[in-house]
Amino acid sequence: MKIATFNINGVKARLNALIEWLDEDKADVVLLQEIKSVDEGFPREVLEDRGWRVETHGQKSFNGVAILSKLPLEGITRGLPGDAADEQARWIEATVIGDRAVRVCGLYLPNGNPAPGPKYDYKLSWMARMRERAAALLATEEPVVMAGDYNIIPQDEDAARPEAWREDALALPESRAAFRRILNLGFTEAFRTRVAGPGHYSFWDYQAGAWEKNNGIRIDHLLLSPQAADLLRDVQIDKEVRGRDKPSDHVPVWIELAA
Repeated sequence: MKIATFNINGVKARLNALIEWLDEDKADVVLLQEIKSVDEGFPREVLEDRGWRVETHGQKSFNGVAILSKLPLEGITRGLPGDAADEQARWIEATVIGDRAVRVCGLYLPNGNPAPGPKYDYKLSWMARMRERAAALLATEEPVVMAGDYNIIPQDEDAARPEAWREDALALPESRAAFRRILNLGFTEAFRTRVAGPGHYSFWDYQAGAWEKNNGIRIDHLLLSPQAADLLRDVQIDKEVRGRDKPSDHVPVWIELAA
């Protein structure tokens, strides 16, 4: 089972780019972030015509997450538990029914800037809620994949210019500690199990020639429960997608699990 995460940065603006990548990548499940569309405005027909099941959790102009799957989906839920008043569309879950069932969670973690401030407080409280949900998912003892744009630079080696991010919410010590608290429950960060060292990024800003200078950061992650980690066969970043016409500022990251 091949599972990918991709912050598309506006599904309508990047639809052609998304379809091009989907047609060539042959993923079984794709978790999208920043669809920037309400559910009824999502271009599901063109994707359904290509054989994708489509589940969305949208929001007008901002945020929004979606699951595309070639395989059946069950137990679909929307929204991160723990705060009934939170209206931001940042979390969607489903069980993918393949040769074995895998619970997937697509997430768009808050950016948190400027920090300190209310947006940073929301980021940390959201991560605390995510940790609670992650613990509950671990208790099922089933394969679980939590994938998406985490807006977290885990270590300095995950940024081309770490000094530029010292005061940013993506790399503050409190942010990294909150990320580690989730990992320390027993999750595996897929990419770093296979690839070590600096120079591997999933986001390049549109400004200041970041792509041309390879001034990137790695903020798109797939966290695996022990049962999913045992199935991990491959993980890669599709870096070349960033150099295509009208790209997102993120690129897809994917894993392959054993059947």
